[in-house]
Amino acid sequence: MIRHIVMWKLKDEAGGATKEKNAQKLKLILEGLRTNIDEIKAVEVGIQINPDDKEALDVVLICDFETELDFKMYTRNPHHKKAIDFINEVAIKRYYVDYHVDL
Repeated sequence: MIRHIVMWKLKDEAGGATKEKNAQKLKLILEGLRTNIDEIKAVEVGIQINPDDKEALDVVLICDFETELDFKMYTRNPHHKKAIDFINEVAIKRYYVDYHVDL
């Protein structure tokens, strides 16, 4: 299994919305990917609960895929690319790791 973890630091304001509103919208968008992309086996999205910590990141995505091919298919999916368009508008930093999970 492949696990894909991405974390973002969001702009204080973007697209006419606050960081908090954009974090909520991003959560909805990312959770919606599971409905539209069959290769995603599991998805979890979290929003930072300590927004006063300026060093903390704001949103995290954790996705699982059966195979590396499934992960590659996900990255090429138009729904994923649409999510990236929104992310590019609202995020200032991104960190990620992709790795094999031994079950």
